[in-house]
Amino acid sequence: MAIRLLARREHTRLELRRKLAAQAESADQLEALLDDLAARRLLADDRYAEQRVNARCGRLGNARLAQELRSSGVEASLIDAALATAGDEVDRARAVWRKKFGAPPADRHEWARQARFLQARGFASDVIARILKDVEDDLDEQHG
Repeated sequence: MAIRLLARREHTRLELRRKLAAQAESADQLEALLDDLAARRLLADDRYAEQRVNARCGRLGNARLAQELRSSGVEASLIDAALATAGDEVDRARAVWRKKFGAPPADRHEWARQARFLQARGFASDVIARILKDVEDDLDEQHG
């Protein structure tokens, strides 16, 4: 069953342990299986983290990506390495903002709504402020 699960998608050691726990005869047997899969590189948290970041970095910020990886059992050093491959967070946030809104906020209420959207996607507050300030500055230049 472990191979079948891994054939569908990458899993972390923690995820696979949870899914296989009910079928295992003992905890020691399950750990031995996971060790064997890891030794043969069929199970690799680093590969999972990299794949997950690559799949979701176009829609999510670093904070949300890191939280998802932590909840899947990926250790901090692997999370940092995977996030380093995600590209510039400001550029990603700008692309997400442009796809969703495309127009600068008309008032403070709209500014707050756009900021909340980006925050929910896991983008940092300083990144959000920069994106929305850049949009306002561009608008001022066009009209000024």
